Amino acid sequence: MKKTYKLDHPKIKVPRLVDSIKHEIKKTLKKERAQKLPDGAKYLKFDCKLGQSEETASAVPLLELMKSIDELVENKAKTIYVEMTAKAVATLDEAKIT
Repeated sequence: MKKTYKLDHPKIKVPRLVDSIKHEIKKTLKKERAQKLPDGAKYLKFDCKLGQSEETASAVPLLELMKSIDELVENKAKTIYVEMTAKAVATLDEAKIT
């Protein structure tokens, strides 16, 4: 999933937009986890990037994704770019959080 969200809407306030972004991310994670893993894989690892734009996005661990979104909003970001890529891995060592 690669998506850029705008945080300025004439009718919807920013906290509600942030809630909808987080909900969409959680929905995407649930959808990816529900898919059948390929042969030889036991786990899914998500590589996440987050930033104000695609060029300024940096790698963020999945566990810190929501907190990082809140930090961007606190810093008055006008847009949020989220990229999540699921990779199937065979062992827990490969799936370690980085």
